[in-house]
Amino acid sequence: MDPQTAPTDLITLIQEFAISALALGEFYFTMLMRPWNFYQICIALALFLLAWGLSLLARPRLHDWLRAREGWPKWRMRLFIIIHRRLRMIFFVILLWIAVLIMREITWPSRSYLMSIFANLASAWLFVVFATRLIDNPPLRSLVRWGAWTWVTLSILNLTERTQAFLEGLSISIGDSGFTAWLLVQALVMLTVTIALARFVARTTSERIRRNEDISPSMQVLAVKFLQVLLYGAALFIGLNAVGVDLTGLAFLSGAIGVGLGFGLQKVVSNLVSGIIILLDKSIKPGDVISLGETFGWINALGARYVSVVTRDGREYLIPNEDLITGQVVNWSHSSDFVRLDIFFGTSYGDDPKLVRKLAIDAASGVERVLSHPKTPVCHIVGFGDSSVDYILRFWISDPTGGLTNIRGNVYLALWYAFQENGISIPFPQREVRMLGNEAENAPARGIMQP
Repeated sequence: MDPQTAPTDLITLIQEFAISALALGEFYFTMLMRPWNFYQICIALALFLLAWGLSLLARPRLHDWLRAREGWPKWRMRLFIIIHRRLRMIFFVILLWIAVLIMREITWPSRSYLMSIFANLASAWLFVVFATRLIDNPPLRSLVRWGAWTWVTLSILNLTERTQAFLEGLSISIGDSGFTAWLLVQALVMLTVTIALARFVARTTSERIRRNEDISPSMQVLAVKFLQVLLYGAALFIGLNAVGVDLTGLAFLSGAIGVGLGFGLQKVVSNLVSGIIILLDKSIKPGDVISLGETFGWINALGARYVSVVTRDGREYLIPNEDLITGQVVNWSHSSDFVRLDIFFGTSYGDDPKLVRKLAIDAASGVERVLSHPKTPVCHIVGFGDSSVDYILRFWISDPTGGLTNIRGNVYLALWYAFQENGISIPFPQREVRMLGNEAENAPARGIMQP
């Protein structure tokens, strides 16, 4: 079809198709209105109503029976749920085949021809419903289901050759390349099949990679993403190549896209490359506790463009990968999960330092989450203040994701009760003002205010 004459040719083609469709419809209508064909249609409608009534009676009983089945595996329960939803079609298929067998025994085969077509169509549609339930992606499942229904319907009605001829007649030429509607349908089918296979292989392989404890979490993420890109890219090229699409022009197109990315998407590309570097050097992995500026939380997920960090207050920060590469990041659990915390306090000069240190260590050791082995709490004197002897108490935890402020508060509370029970005082700054001799007597005369 030449682009200049495309509208005229398309209108002519549509007119021819409409005339053919009307003629074909008139032929089938005449065939269906014959006495025995009309009787078969009425029998099929009656069986459909009977199947509908049986499904209304059976669904509540099957529902109650399924609710009583405890401990069943998920696949079996899902199978019976599908059966529960498709009871009407199941009864209809069974009744149709019973009617076909009876009619073949008591009358001529030609008088059960339509009933056989109805039975084959209903059986094929029911099989497609059960088969497509294996596809987890709802949009892909609907696409495959409708495509399979269309194909089996055309096959059973012997309309595949006519449909193919019509689709091949819908063509358009762009330069030296020609495209037909039949080619586009083939490409869509091949892409759907290859992408579905790639999705299934990627999901199965990803689950195995995640269950492998010998692979670090960051390498698991990198391997899964690389596998997904490889499989989906291969599915796209295989699907297009299978229907005869020329892929040589993609080399120039990919080069142009690369130039465009270099100039217009520098930040996006930088984040993508930074994400790959993070996965390769294993500096950050899912579950690590990090601090970046004022943000403190643990890594929830590593994305292609950003890292998801969840804080203790439930906020989720999406930090660009480039910031983690160029900025200073504190990884509290990079090489190990042990984190040391320090708290400072002071006691009166009249208290025994040895007793204070012992009470502080015992109080910290009695707090949940504080480690007593292999890293034990320690307490040291760090200075002599104006009104107190200053101490530092150091202790370790192994679960920084549980929070730092709360564990410090619990240790301070344990110190308070330990010091109260043992008579240890925690001093606070005090000021004392003394007025000396004659200065106190002459202060009002000199205009000095006496406190």
